[in-house]
Amino acid sequence: MYENYGTRTIFELDKQGCSAVSWPAVDVPEQRLEELLPEEYLRGDVPPLPELAEPDLVRHYSILASRNMCVDSHFYPLGSCTMKYNPKRHERWAALPGFSDLHPYQPADSLQGLLALLYELQQMLAALAGLDAVSLHPAAGAQGELTALLIATAYFRSRGEKRRFVLVPDVAHGTNPASAKMAGLEVVQVRSSPEGIADPEIVAQHLSPETAVFMITNPNTLGLFERHIRRLCEMVHAVGALVYLDGANMNAICGIAQPGKFGVDMMHFNTHKTFSTPHGGGGPGAGPVAVTARLAPFLPVPVVVYENGRYRLDDNRPQSIGRVRSFFGNVGVLIRTYCYLRTLGAEGLRRVAQHAVLNANYLMYKVSQVLPIPYNRRCMHEFVASAAKVKAERNISAMDIAKRLLDYGFHAPTVYFPLVVREALMIEPTETESRETLDAFAAALEAIISEDPELLHQAPHRMPISRPDEVRAARQPQLTWGEGSS
Repeated sequence: MYENYGTRTIFELDKQGCSAVSWPAVDVPEQRLEELLPEEYLRGDVPPLPELAEPDLVRHYSILASRNMCVDSHFYPLGSCTMKYNPKRHERWAALPGFSDLHPYQPADSLQGLLALLYELQQMLAALAGLDAVSLHPAAGAQGELTALLIATAYFRSRGEKRRFVLVPDVAHGTNPASAKMAGLEVVQVRSSPEGIADPEIVAQHLSPETAVFMITNPNTLGLFERHIRRLCEMVHAVGALVYLDGANMNAICGIAQPGKFGVDMMHFNTHKTFSTPHGGGGPGAGPVAVTARLAPFLPVPVVVYENGRYRLDDNRPQSIGRVRSFFGNVGVLIRTYCYLRTLGAEGLRRVAQHAVLNANYLMYKVSQVLPIPYNRRCMHEFVASAAKVKAERNISAMDIAKRLLDYGFHAPTVYFPLVVREALMIEPTETESRETLDAFAAALEAIISEDPELLHQAPHRMPISRPDEVRAARQPQLTWGEGSS
């Protein structure tokens, strides 16, 4: 029976004896692994890796790649994730031999070009944050959050203060509570106001001498600017606590507002969001942390410093929290970040933020003709629509809409978050999308909610996989490794 070549797994394509490479003859004396490694470190069986000829291998992965939805091939309005187009010249620059041929164990004297780039990047990020010092180490935004909280706990420990509470608004970024818990702190969720922003009077009820950090995302996950931010920072500082800004949504204000000027003590950048480095598929990312001068001694080591006309790595920081990442961080991503910032400059970054806000407000208006916008006023980089009304009237959920959008050639927005909106669809168009794309997306939404609900319940229909049981997949993951194993 005929079977579509493109539907077979790489294990089903396995043909023992085939190979994608021809190894040269060994020109040194052969030595068995048993002679080199202790027996307890050797596996008993050869791993069941598939064997394929090169054309079969290339075709297999080319077919898989053609099924992917990615920023290069589809509009990707994944709210709070800032999935925007990545300039390809940054990829070429990051792959230059002067970068790609370096090894992190080389002496600093042979890494002067790279260290100069990283030092300049530290300075640029500090300027954008309006803060004093930066660590480039964290490998992603969530690790940046954790790093900042570890810095805060080290700071309070150095002062002999026992503070254990972290206040997190319910419209802050979703990873904040998890990061606080991992740092050994207790999370207090703070209810937002009816406006969808942090309310100083509500925050005041939770502040105490045991408050360590107030974590706030600004703009928040509703796409709204926290207009009380300066007052909130003053209140937090009045009890001796620190203010942390989650920089996940900096795409709306980068080059326009400096968080340090609000009163923020520490923050992280998501370079894979704001500065357009590759994003998705689990990485790689980078989450540099910026802090005030009083927190600088606690930054991870090493820090790139410039002294006597040379760059070096400074490990001699007795109050440092230590390493949070191997070597200097995800250097390839940081090089792309540097290229992005040098290409655009201060005025270019301002235009990026302005266009991101313009696109979001334009699309919000278009979508508001189709779905209710619970917080329907000028937004920043993103907005949240609700499918609660259409679910009550036509039994069409946010998940139904999201899955059906795949059939229309659009990646789905974030759904069911933030929790303050029922049947939420969080939509972020970014600055890199055209008006035509935004119009087409709004038209697709309008078409979808007028379709037969039963059709939507089974969507998507044009994808290789329809609708998996996502809850079961998350709770009971199964990995297949060759025939008969899981």
